[in-house]
Amino acid sequence: MNAHSPDPASQLTLASFIENSPIAIVGLDTDGTIVQGNRAFHSLTQHTLASKLPMPFNDLLTPAKKSEAEALLKRAQAGDIPSEAQHLELTLPNGVELIVSALLSPFNSQAAGGPLIIHLIDITEQKNLELRFAHSQKMQAVGQLAGGVAHDFNNLLTAMIGFCDLLLMRHPAGDQSFADIMQIKQNANRAANLVRQLLAFSRRQTLQPKVLDLTDVLAELSNLIRRLIGENIELKMVHGREIGHVRADQGQLEQVLINLAVNARDAMTGGGSLSIRTSKTLIDRAHPLPRDLMAPAEEDSTIPNGEYVLVEVVDSGCGIPKNILPKIFEPFFSTKAVGSGTGLGLSTVYGIIKQSGGYVYVASKENEGTNFSLFFPSVGQQEAATAVAAEAAEKTESHISGDLTGKGTILLVEDETPVRIFAARALRNKGYTILEADCGETGIELMEKHGQEVEVIVTDVIMPGMNGPTMIDKITPQYPNVKVIFISGYAEDIFVNNYGTERSFNFLAKPFTLKQLASKIKEVLGK
Repeated sequence: MNAHSPDPASQLTLASFIENSPIAIVGLDTDGTIVQGNRAFHSLTQHTLASKLPMPFNDLLTPAKKSEAEALLKRAQAGDIPSEAQHLELTLPNGVELIVSALLSPFNSQAAGGPLIIHLIDITEQKNLELRFAHSQKMQAVGQLAGGVAHDFNNLLTAMIGFCDLLLMRHPAGDQSFADIMQIKQNANRAANLVRQLLAFSRRQTLQPKVLDLTDVLAELSNLIRRLIGENIELKMVHGREIGHVRADQGQLEQVLINLAVNARDAMTGGGSLSIRTSKTLIDRAHPLPRDLMAPAEEDSTIPNGEYVLVEVVDSGCGIPKNILPKIFEPFFSTKAVGSGTGLGLSTVYGIIKQSGGYVYVASKENEGTNFSLFFPSVGQQEAATAVAAEAAEKTESHISGDLTGKGTILLVEDETPVRIFAARALRNKGYTILEADCGETGIELMEKHGQEVEVIVTDVIMPGMNGPTMIDKITPQYPNVKVIFISGYAEDIFVNNYGTERSFNFLAKPFTLKQLASKIKEVLGK
Protein backbone atom coordinates (compact mmCIF):
# COMPACT_ATOMS: atom_id res chain seq x y z
CA MET A 1 0.00 0.00 0.00
CA ASN A 2 1.24 3.47 -0.82
CA ALA A 3 2.32 5.20 2.34
CA HIS A 4 0.66 8.42 1.22
CA SER A 5 -2.75 6.87 0.32
CA PRO A 6 -5.45 7.43 2.97
CA ASP A 7 -6.50 4.49 5.12
CA PRO A 8 -10.06 3.46 4.02
CA ALA A 9 -10.98 2.93 7.65
CA SER A 10 -10.31 6.59 8.37
CA GLN A 11 -13.07 7.53 5.89
CA LEU A 12 -15.72 5.64 7.86
CA THR A 13 -17.78 8.14 9.79
CA LEU A 14 -20.89 7.86 11.94
CA ALA A 15 -22.84 9.57 9.16
CA SER A 16 -21.80 6.91 6.62
CA PHE A 17 -22.78 4.15 9.06
CA ILE A 18 -26.26 5.69 9.42
CA GLU A 19 -26.68 6.34 5.70
CA ASN A 20 -25.79 2.76 4.76
CA SER A 21 -27.57 1.04 7.65
CA PRO A 22 -30.06 -1.66 6.50
CA ILE A 23 -32.48 -0.30 9.11
CA ALA A 24 -34.54 2.78 8.27
CA ILE A 25 -33.47 5.73 10.43
CA VAL A 26 -35.05 9.18 10.57
CA GLY A 27 -34.26 12.31 12.54
CA LEU A 28 -37.09 14.44 14.00
CA ASP A 29 -36.66 18.00 15.23
CA THR A 30 -38.45 19.36 18.31
CA ASP A 31 -41.58 20.04 16.22
CA GLY A 32 -41.84 16.41 15.14
CA THR A 33 -40.69 17.17 11.61
CA ILE A 34 -38.59 14.67 9.66
CA VAL A 35 -35.46 16.56 8.76
CA GLN A 36 -33.34 13.62 7.59
CA GLY A 37 -33.78 10.02 6.53
CA ASN A 38 -31.21 7.48 5.47
CA ARG A 39 -31.19 5.36 2.32
CA ALA A 40 -33.13 2.50 3.98
CA PHE A 41 -35.88 4.94 5.02
CA HIS A 42 -36.34 6.12 1.45
CA SER A 43 -36.32 2.50 0.30
CA LEU A 44 -38.94 1.64 2.94
CA THR A 45 -41.16 4.46 1.70
CA GLN A 46 -40.42 3.41 -1.90
CA HIS A 47 -38.47 6.63 -2.55
CA THR A 48 -41.65 8.70 -2.46
CA LEU A 49 -40.41 11.03 0.29
CA ALA A 50 -36.90 11.79 -0.93
CA SER A 51 -37.94 15.12 -2.47
CA LYS A 52 -40.53 16.01 0.19
CA LEU A 53 -38.34 16.41 3.25
CA PRO A 54 -38.64 18.13 5.63
CA MET A 55 -42.19 16.96 6.41
CA PRO A 56 -44.19 16.32 9.61
CA PHE A 57 -43.82 12.73 10.80
CA ASN A 58 -47.52 12.79 11.71
CA ASP A 59 -48.36 13.00 7.99
CA LEU A 60 -47.18 9.40 7.69
CA LEU A 61 -49.47 8.05 10.42
CA THR A 62 -52.75 6.32 9.59
CA PRO A 63 -55.84 8.30 10.66
CA ALA A 64 -57.02 5.56 13.03
CA LYS A 65 -53.73 5.55 14.96
CA LYS A 66 -52.73 9.18 14.50
CA SER A 67 -53.81 10.50 17.92
CA GLU A 68 -52.23 7.57 19.77
CA ALA A 69 -48.91 7.97 17.90
CA GLU A 70 -48.91 11.76 18.33
CA ALA A 71 -49.23 11.35 22.09
CA LEU A 72 -46.34 8.87 22.07
CA LEU A 73 -44.07 11.26 20.16
CA LYS A 74 -44.92 14.19 22.45
CA ARG A 75 -44.03 12.18 25.54
CA ALA A 76 -40.76 11.07 23.92
CA GLN A 77 -39.84 14.64 22.96
CA ALA A 78 -40.51 15.64 26.55
CA GLY A 79 -37.98 13.07 27.75
CA ASP A 80 -40.29 10.10 28.44
CA ILE A 81 -38.60 7.67 26.04
CA PRO A 82 -40.23 4.17 25.96
CA SER A 83 -37.70 1.41 26.58
CA GLU A 84 -39.39 -1.03 24.19
CA ALA A 85 -40.12 -0.80 20.48
CA GLN A 86 -43.52 0.64 19.60
CA HIS A 87 -45.82 -0.48 16.78
CA LEU A 88 -46.86 2.33 14.46
CA GLU A 89 -49.08 2.24 11.38
CA LEU A 90 -47.94 4.36 8.45
CA THR A 91 -49.69 5.38 5.24
CA LEU A 92 -47.26 6.22 2.44
CA PRO A 93 -48.07 8.93 -0.12
CA ASN A 94 -48.83 6.19 -2.70
CA GLY A 95 -51.52 4.74 -0.39
CA VAL A 96 -49.56 1.69 0.81
CA GLU A 97 -50.03 0.98 4.52
CA LEU A 98 -47.20 -0.37 6.64
CA ILE A 99 -46.92 -1.65 10.19
CA VAL A 100 -43.52 -0.74 11.61
CA SER A 101 -41.67 -1.44 14.81
CA ALA A 102 -40.29 1.91 15.98
CA LEU A 103 -37.46 2.30 18.49
CA LEU A 104 -37.21 5.89 19.78
CA SER A 105 -34.06 7.43 21.19
CA PRO A 106 -33.02 11.03 22.01
CA PHE A 107 -30.63 12.82 19.67
CA ASN A 108 -28.70 14.06 22.70
CA SER A 109 -28.60 11.48 25.48
CA GLN A 110 -27.30 14.08 27.93
CA ALA A 111 -30.34 16.37 27.70
CA ALA A 112 -33.98 15.59 28.40
CA GLY A 113 -36.31 16.24 25.48
CA GLY A 114 -35.41 17.67 22.14
CA PRO A 115 -34.89 16.04 18.73
CA LEU A 116 -35.48 12.30 18.27
CA ILE A 117 -33.91 9.50 16.31
CA ILE A 118 -36.34 6.76 15.24
CA HIS A 119 -35.32 3.35 13.91
CA LEU A 120 -38.10 1.80 11.78
CA ILE A 121 -38.41 -1.90 10.91
CA ASP A 122 -41.16 -3.05 8.54
CA ILE A 123 -43.12 -5.84 10.29
CA THR A 124 -46.19 -5.77 8.04
CA GLU A 125 -45.68 -9.28 6.69
CA GLN A 126 -44.86 -10.61 10.15
CA LYS A 127 -48.09 -9.14 11.56
CA ASN A 128 -50.10 -10.52 8.65
CA LEU A 129 -48.58 -13.96 9.24
CA GLU A 130 -49.45 -13.74 12.93
CA LEU A 131 -53.05 -12.82 12.09
CA ARG A 132 -53.33 -15.62 9.54
CA PHE A 133 -51.84 -18.11 12.00
CA ALA A 134 -54.26 -17.01 14.73
CA HIS A 135 -57.14 -17.27 12.26
CA SER A 136 -55.99 -20.73 11.18
CA GLN A 137 -55.78 -21.85 14.81
CA LYS A 138 -59.29 -20.49 15.45
CA MET A 139 -60.70 -22.26 12.39
CA GLN A 140 -59.01 -25.51 13.42
CA ALA A 141 -60.52 -25.24 16.91
CA VAL A 142 -63.96 -24.46 15.50
CA GLY A 143 -63.59 -27.37 13.09
CA GLN A 144 -62.71 -29.78 15.89
CA LEU A 145 -65.66 -28.52 17.93
CA ALA A 146 -68.02 -28.82 14.96
CA GLY A 147 -66.76 -32.32 14.21
CA GLY A 148 -67.18 -33.41 17.83
CA VAL A 149 -70.69 -31.97 18.08
CA ALA A 150 -71.63 -33.60 14.76
CA HIS A 151 -70.30 -36.97 15.94
CA ASP A 152 -72.46 -36.88 19.09
CA PHE A 153 -75.50 -35.71 17.12
CA ASN A 154 -75.05 -38.55 14.66
CA ASN A 155 -75.41 -41.05 17.52
CA LEU A 156 -78.66 -39.38 18.60
CA LEU A 157 -79.98 -39.16 15.04
CA THR A 158 -79.15 -42.81 14.37
CA ALA A 159 -81.38 -43.81 17.28
CA MET A 160 -84.17 -41.37 16.28
CA ILE A 161 -84.27 -42.44 12.64
CA GLY A 162 -83.85 -46.10 13.59
CA PHE A 163 -86.73 -46.21 16.06
CA CYS A 164 -88.91 -44.37 13.53
CA ASP A 165 -88.15 -47.20 11.08
CA LEU A 166 -89.12 -49.77 13.71
CA LEU A 167 -92.38 -47.92 14.42
CA LEU A 168 -93.18 -47.69 10.72
CA MET A 169 -93.05 -51.49 10.54
CA ARG A 170 -96.00 -51.59 12.97
CA HIS A 171 -97.74 -48.44 11.69
CA PRO A 172 -97.73 -48.59 7.86
CA ALA A 173 -99.32 -46.05 5.52
CA GLY A 174 -102.99 -45.70 6.40
CA ASP A 175 -102.42 -46.05 10.14
CA GLN A 176 -103.40 -42.93 12.09
CA SER A 177 -99.89 -42.73 13.60
CA PHE A 178 -98.09 -43.04 10.25
CA ALA A 179 -98.14 -39.30 9.48
CA ASP A 180 -96.81 -38.38 12.95
CA ILE A 181 -93.96 -40.88 12.72
CA MET A 182 -93.04 -39.68 9.24
CA GLN A 183 -93.00 -36.08 10.50
CA ILE A 184 -90.51 -37.08 13.24
CA LYS A 185 -88.35 -38.96 10.72
CA GLN A 186 -88.37 -36.09 8.22
CA ASN A 187 -87.26 -33.61 10.89
CA ALA A 188 -84.54 -36.03 12.00
CA ASN A 189 -83.36 -36.21 8.39
CA ARG A 190 -83.30 -32.40 8.22
CA ALA A 191 -81.14 -32.40 11.34
CA ALA A 192 -78.91 -35.02 9.69
CA ASN A 193 -78.42 -32.65 6.73
CA LEU A 194 -77.33 -29.87 9.08
CA VAL A 195 -74.90 -32.26 10.77
CA ARG A 196 -73.50 -33.15 7.36
CA GLN A 197 -72.83 -29.45 6.83
CA LEU A 198 -70.91 -29.31 10.10
CA LEU A 199 -68.91 -32.37 9.08
CA ALA A 200 -68.28 -30.85 5.65
CA PHE A 201 -66.87 -27.71 7.25
CA SER A 202 -64.65 -29.77 9.58
CA ARG A 203 -63.76 -32.06 6.63
CA ARG A 204 -64.92 -35.15 8.52
CA GLN A 205 -67.88 -36.17 6.43
CA THR A 206 -68.20 -39.45 4.56
CA LEU A 207 -67.47 -39.02 0.87
CA GLN A 208 -67.94 -41.66 -1.81
CA PRO A 209 -65.61 -40.38 -4.53
CA LYS A 210 -65.72 -41.82 -8.03
CA VAL A 211 -64.42 -40.75 -11.40
CA LEU A 212 -66.79 -38.16 -12.89
CA ASP A 213 -67.21 -36.29 -16.14
CA LEU A 214 -68.13 -32.78 -14.97
CA THR A 215 -69.86 -32.02 -18.27
CA ASP A 216 -72.32 -34.84 -17.57
CA VAL A 217 -72.79 -33.78 -13.94
CA LEU A 218 -73.59 -30.19 -14.94
CA ALA A 219 -75.90 -31.30 -17.72
CA GLU A 220 -77.95 -33.32 -15.22
CA LEU A 221 -77.93 -30.45 -12.72
CA SER A 222 -78.77 -27.61 -15.12
CA ASN A 223 -82.58 -28.00 -14.93
CA LEU A 224 -82.53 -27.92 -11.12
CA ILE A 225 -80.31 -24.83 -11.09
CA ARG A 226 -82.63 -23.09 -13.57
CA ARG A 227 -85.58 -23.68 -11.26
CA LEU A 228 -83.61 -22.48 -8.23
CA ILE A 229 -82.40 -19.17 -9.68
CA GLY A 230 -85.74 -18.09 -11.19
CA GLU A 231 -86.83 -16.74 -14.54
CA ASN A 232 -85.30 -13.27 -14.17
CA ILE A 233 -81.75 -14.70 -14.14
CA GLU A 234 -80.22 -16.08 -17.32
CA LEU A 235 -78.24 -19.32 -16.93
CA LYS A 236 -75.31 -19.82 -19.30
CA MET A 237 -73.61 -23.22 -19.36
CA VAL A 238 -70.29 -23.19 -21.24
CA HIS A 239 -68.59 -26.59 -21.50
CA GLY A 240 -64.94 -26.89 -22.44
CA ARG A 241 -63.85 -29.55 -24.92
CA GLU A 242 -62.13 -32.71 -23.69
CA ILE A 243 -61.69 -31.37 -20.17
CA GLY A 244 -61.03 -34.83 -18.73
CA HIS A 245 -62.32 -36.46 -15.57
CA VAL A 246 -62.13 -35.71 -11.84
CA ARG A 247 -62.47 -37.82 -8.71
CA ALA A 248 -65.21 -36.54 -6.38
CA ASP A 249 -68.41 -37.44 -4.59
CA GLN A 250 -71.16 -36.55 -7.09
CA GLY A 251 -73.79 -35.74 -4.46
CA GLN A 252 -71.43 -33.44 -2.54
CA LEU A 253 -70.19 -31.81 -5.74
CA GLU A 254 -73.79 -31.09 -6.73
CA GLN A 255 -74.32 -29.57 -3.27
CA VAL A 256 -71.35 -27.25 -3.86
CA LEU A 257 -72.75 -26.04 -7.20
CA ILE A 258 -76.26 -25.58 -5.77
CA ASN A 259 -74.90 -23.54 -2.83
CA LEU A 260 -72.96 -21.27 -5.19
CA ALA A 261 -75.97 -20.90 -7.52
CA VAL A 262 -78.28 -19.95 -4.64
CA ASN A 263 -75.75 -17.39 -3.36
CA ALA A 264 -75.50 -15.94 -6.87
CA ARG A 265 -79.30 -15.72 -7.09
CA ASP A 266 -79.44 -13.82 -3.79
CA ALA A 267 -76.82 -11.37 -5.12
CA MET A 268 -78.96 -10.60 -8.22
CA THR A 269 -82.29 -9.50 -6.77
CA GLY A 270 -82.99 -7.39 -9.85
CA GLY A 271 -82.04 -10.13 -12.30
CA GLY A 272 -78.83 -10.79 -14.17
CA SER A 273 -76.84 -13.68 -15.57
CA LEU A 274 -75.20 -16.74 -14.00
CA SER A 275 -72.47 -18.45 -16.01
CA ILE A 276 -71.08 -21.88 -15.18
CA ARG A 277 -67.99 -22.64 -17.26
CA THR A 278 -65.76 -25.71 -17.41
CA SER A 279 -62.29 -25.92 -18.91
CA LYS A 280 -59.03 -27.80 -18.71
CA THR A 281 -56.23 -25.69 -17.29
CA LEU A 282 -52.54 -26.07 -16.54
CA ILE A 283 -50.90 -24.47 -13.51
CA ASP A 284 -47.13 -24.03 -13.66
CA ARG A 285 -44.53 -21.29 -13.65
CA ALA A 286 -45.52 -20.17 -17.15
CA HIS A 287 -49.25 -20.38 -16.31
CA PRO A 288 -49.66 -19.13 -12.73
CA LEU A 289 -52.94 -18.63 -10.91
CA PRO A 290 -54.60 -15.31 -11.89
CA ARG A 291 -53.66 -12.60 -9.42
CA ASP A 292 -57.21 -11.46 -8.74
CA LEU A 293 -58.20 -14.86 -7.30
CA MET A 294 -58.15 -14.89 -3.49
CA ALA A 295 -57.66 -18.05 -1.42
CA PRO A 296 -59.92 -18.81 1.58
CA ALA A 297 -56.88 -19.36 3.80
CA GLU A 298 -53.12 -18.94 3.70
CA GLU A 299 -52.64 -22.71 3.30
CA ASP A 300 -54.40 -22.52 -0.10
CA SER A 301 -52.55 -19.48 -1.42
CA THR A 302 -50.23 -21.69 -3.50
CA ILE A 303 -51.76 -24.34 -5.73
CA PRO A 304 -49.41 -27.17 -6.79
CA ASN A 305 -48.37 -27.30 -10.42
CA GLY A 306 -50.33 -29.74 -12.57
CA GLU A 307 -53.36 -30.26 -14.78
CA TYR A 308 -56.76 -29.28 -13.37
CA VAL A 309 -60.39 -29.27 -14.41
CA LEU A 310 -61.65 -25.76 -13.67
CA VAL A 311 -65.28 -24.94 -12.88
CA GLU A 312 -66.10 -21.21 -12.76
CA VAL A 313 -69.37 -19.96 -11.27
CA VAL A 314 -69.71 -16.31 -12.32
CA ASP A 315 -72.59 -13.96 -11.54
CA SER A 316 -73.35 -10.36 -12.47
CA GLY A 317 -74.64 -9.47 -9.01
CA CYS A 318 -73.82 -6.85 -6.42
CA GLY A 319 -70.39 -8.29 -5.63
CA ILE A 320 -68.76 -8.73 -2.24
CA PRO A 321 -67.29 -5.72 -0.37
CA LYS A 322 -63.52 -5.83 -0.05
CA ASN A 323 -63.61 -5.78 3.77
CA ILE A 324 -65.99 -8.79 3.86
CA LEU A 325 -64.29 -10.93 1.20
CA PRO A 326 -61.68 -12.54 3.52
CA LYS A 327 -64.45 -13.70 5.91
CA ILE A 328 -66.91 -15.35 3.54
CA PHE A 329 -65.59 -18.90 4.03
CA GLU A 330 -65.74 -18.68 7.82
CA PRO A 331 -68.43 -20.79 9.50
CA PHE A 332 -71.61 -19.02 10.62
CA PHE A 333 -70.58 -15.80 8.82
CA SER A 334 -73.47 -14.46 6.76
CA THR A 335 -74.51 -11.15 5.26
CA LYS A 336 -78.12 -12.33 5.01
CA ALA A 337 -80.86 -11.32 7.41
CA VAL A 338 -81.25 -13.26 10.65
CA GLY A 339 -83.16 -16.46 9.97
CA SER A 340 -82.34 -16.45 6.25
CA GLY A 341 -79.45 -18.91 6.45
CA THR A 342 -77.09 -20.82 8.71
CA GLY A 343 -73.91 -19.15 7.46
CA LEU A 344 -72.55 -22.63 6.69
CA GLY A 345 -72.98 -22.47 2.89
CA LEU A 346 -69.54 -21.31 1.79
CA SER A 347 -67.70 -23.01 4.66
CA THR A 348 -69.40 -26.23 3.50
CA VAL A 349 -68.27 -25.54 -0.07
CA TYR A 350 -64.72 -25.03 1.16
CA GLY A 351 -64.78 -28.20 3.29
CA ILE A 352 -66.12 -30.39 0.46
CA ILE A 353 -63.64 -29.05 -2.11
CA LYS A 354 -60.68 -29.47 0.27
CA GLN A 355 -61.74 -32.99 1.29
CA SER A 356 -62.01 -33.82 -2.44
CA GLY A 357 -58.41 -32.72 -2.99
CA GLY A 358 -59.37 -29.55 -4.85
CA TYR A 359 -58.98 -25.81 -4.43
CA VAL A 360 -61.48 -22.94 -4.35
CA TYR A 361 -60.75 -19.26 -5.02
CA VAL A 362 -62.88 -16.14 -5.30
CA ALA A 363 -62.65 -12.83 -7.12
CA SER A 364 -65.25 -10.11 -6.71
CA LYS A 365 -65.88 -6.47 -7.53
CA GLU A 366 -68.70 -4.45 -6.03
CA ASN A 367 -71.57 -3.77 -8.44
CA GLU A 368 -69.89 -5.97 -11.08
CA GLY A 369 -70.18 -9.53 -9.82
CA THR A 370 -68.37 -12.49 -8.27
CA ASN A 371 -66.37 -15.40 -9.68
CA PHE A 372 -65.86 -18.62 -7.73
CA SER A 373 -63.17 -20.82 -9.32
CA LEU A 374 -63.03 -24.50 -8.38
CA PHE A 375 -59.88 -26.43 -9.35
CA PHE A 376 -60.04 -30.25 -9.33
CA PRO A 377 -56.93 -32.37 -10.07
CA SER A 378 -57.39 -34.00 -13.45
CA VAL A 379 -57.58 -37.80 -13.56
CA GLY A 380 -55.45 -39.45 -16.27
CA GLN A 381 -57.23 -41.00 -19.26
CA GLN A 382 -56.13 -44.57 -18.51
CA GLU A 383 -57.09 -44.30 -14.83
CA ALA A 384 -60.46 -42.78 -15.77
CA ALA A 385 -61.21 -45.56 -18.28
CA THR A 386 -60.29 -48.25 -15.76
CA ALA A 387 -62.41 -46.66 -13.00
CA VAL A 388 -65.46 -46.25 -15.25
CA ALA A 389 -65.23 -49.88 -16.39
CA ALA A 390 -64.83 -51.13 -12.81
CA GLU A 391 -67.83 -49.10 -11.65
CA ALA A 392 -70.00 -50.49 -14.43
CA ALA A 393 -68.96 -54.05 -13.54
CA GLU A 394 -69.64 -53.44 -9.85
CA LYS A 395 -73.15 -52.18 -10.58
CA THR A 396 -73.85 -55.32 -12.60
CA GLU A 397 -72.34 -57.86 -10.20
CA SER A 398 -72.98 -56.54 -6.70
CA HIS A 399 -76.72 -55.91 -6.84
CA ILE A 400 -78.29 -56.73 -3.47
CA SER A 401 -81.69 -58.40 -3.44
CA GLY A 402 -84.65 -56.53 -2.02
CA ASP A 403 -84.94 -59.32 0.56
CA LEU A 404 -82.87 -58.13 3.54
CA THR A 405 -83.56 -61.07 5.85
CA GLY A 406 -80.75 -63.42 6.73
CA LYS A 407 -79.27 -65.89 9.17
CA GLY A 408 -76.10 -65.88 11.22
CA THR A 409 -74.62 -64.62 14.49
CA ILE A 410 -73.56 -61.00 14.75
CA LEU A 411 -71.57 -59.40 17.57
CA LEU A 412 -72.78 -55.82 18.03
CA VAL A 413 -70.46 -53.57 20.06
CA GLU A 414 -71.85 -50.05 20.70
CA ASP A 415 -71.52 -47.91 23.85
CA GLU A 416 -74.53 -45.68 22.97
CA THR A 417 -77.46 -47.60 24.44
CA PRO A 418 -80.22 -46.21 22.11
CA VAL A 419 -78.16 -47.00 19.01
CA ARG A 420 -77.35 -50.49 20.27
CA ILE A 421 -81.00 -51.24 21.15
CA PHE A 422 -82.24 -50.07 17.74
CA ALA A 423 -79.58 -51.96 15.77
CA ALA A 424 -80.07 -55.17 17.77
CA ARG A 425 -83.86 -55.10 17.36
CA ALA A 426 -83.62 -54.26 13.66
CA LEU A 427 -81.26 -57.16 12.94
CA ARG A 428 -83.19 -59.62 15.08
CA ASN A 429 -86.30 -58.69 13.10
CA LYS A 430 -84.38 -59.68 9.96
CA GLY A 431 -83.58 -63.13 11.35
CA TYR A 432 -80.07 -62.70 12.79
CA THR A 433 -78.83 -63.84 16.19
CA ILE A 434 -77.37 -60.83 18.01
CA LEU A 435 -74.77 -60.74 20.79
CA GLU A 436 -74.69 -57.30 22.43
CA ALA A 437 -71.73 -55.58 24.08
CA ASP A 438 -71.53 -52.02 25.44
CA CYS A 439 -67.72 -51.77 25.32
CA GLY A 440 -64.65 -53.34 23.73
CA GLU A 441 -63.77 -55.38 26.81
CA THR A 442 -67.22 -57.02 26.86
CA GLY A 443 -66.92 -57.66 23.13
CA ILE A 444 -63.71 -59.64 23.70
CA GLU A 445 -65.36 -61.65 26.49
CA LEU A 446 -68.27 -62.57 24.20
CA MET A 447 -65.84 -63.61 21.45
CA GLU A 448 -64.04 -65.89 23.93
CA LYS A 449 -67.36 -67.68 24.57
CA HIS A 450 -69.03 -67.56 21.15
CA GLY A 451 -66.20 -66.74 18.72
CA GLN A 452 -66.73 -69.83 16.56
CA GLU A 453 -70.36 -68.81 15.94
CA VAL A 454 -69.79 -65.13 15.11
CA GLU A 455 -69.73 -64.32 11.39
CA VAL A 456 -69.74 -60.51 11.53
CA ILE A 457 -68.63 -58.01 14.14
CA VAL A 458 -70.40 -54.62 13.98
CA THR A 459 -68.52 -52.19 16.21
CA ASP A 460 -68.43 -48.49 16.93
CA VAL A 461 -65.05 -46.85 16.37
CA ILE A 462 -64.85 -44.48 19.35
CA MET A 463 -65.85 -45.91 22.74
CA PRO A 464 -64.79 -45.27 26.34
CA GLY A 465 -61.90 -47.49 27.37
CA MET A 466 -60.99 -49.80 24.51
CA ASN A 467 -61.95 -48.45 21.08
CA GLY A 468 -63.24 -50.55 18.21
CA PRO A 469 -60.02 -50.94 16.17
CA THR A 470 -58.04 -51.97 19.29
CA MET A 471 -60.68 -54.59 20.12
CA ILE A 472 -60.49 -55.97 16.56
CA ASP A 473 -56.68 -56.10 16.76
CA LYS A 474 -56.97 -58.30 19.87
CA ILE A 475 -59.61 -60.56 18.27
CA THR A 476 -57.98 -60.96 14.85
CA PRO A 477 -55.12 -63.37 15.78
CA GLN A 478 -57.59 -66.02 16.99
CA TYR A 479 -60.36 -65.28 14.45
CA PRO A 480 -58.64 -63.97 11.30
CA ASN A 481 -61.61 -64.67 9.00
CA VAL A 482 -64.37 -62.89 10.92
CA LYS A 483 -65.93 -60.04 8.93
CA VAL A 484 -65.85 -56.54 10.44
CA ILE A 485 -68.11 -53.51 9.95
CA PHE A 486 -67.05 -50.29 11.66
CA ILE A 487 -69.79 -47.74 12.38
CA SER A 488 -68.98 -44.13 13.24
CA GLY A 489 -70.30 -40.59 13.29
CA TYR A 490 -67.05 -39.52 11.63
CA ALA A 491 -66.12 -40.10 7.99
CA GLU A 492 -64.40 -43.21 6.69
CA ASP A 493 -61.30 -41.29 5.60
CA ILE A 494 -60.87 -39.87 9.12
CA PHE A 495 -61.02 -43.44 10.43
CA VAL A 496 -58.45 -44.61 7.85
CA ASN A 497 -56.09 -41.71 8.68
CA ASN A 498 -56.22 -42.56 12.38
CA TYR A 499 -56.18 -46.35 12.27
CA GLY A 500 -54.68 -47.30 8.91
CA THR A 501 -55.68 -49.96 6.41
CA GLU A 502 -53.67 -52.95 7.60
CA ARG A 503 -56.83 -55.05 8.01
CA SER A 504 -59.70 -55.22 5.52
CA PHE A 505 -62.90 -53.74 6.90
CA ASN A 506 -66.28 -52.35 5.92
CA PHE A 507 -67.63 -48.99 7.00
CA LEU A 508 -71.11 -47.60 7.69
CA ALA A 509 -71.46 -43.92 8.56
CA LYS A 510 -73.97 -42.68 11.11
CA PRO A 511 -76.77 -41.82 10.98
CA PHE A 512 -78.00 -44.91 9.15
CA THR A 513 -81.46 -46.34 8.60
CA LEU A 514 -82.74 -49.84 9.29
CA LYS A 515 -82.54 -50.61 5.57
CA GLN A 516 -78.95 -49.34 5.25
CA LEU A 517 -77.83 -51.44 8.23
CA ALA A 518 -79.53 -54.60 6.98
CA SER A 519 -78.21 -54.01 3.44
CA LYS A 520 -74.66 -53.65 4.72
CA ILE A 521 -74.90 -56.89 6.71
CA LYS A 522 -76.30 -58.72 3.66
CA GLU A 523 -73.57 -57.25 1.46
CA VAL A 524 -70.75 -58.27 3.84
CA LEU A 525 -72.08 -61.80 4.36
CA GLY A 526 -72.27 -62.18 0.60
CA LYS A 527 -68.60 -61.27 0.08
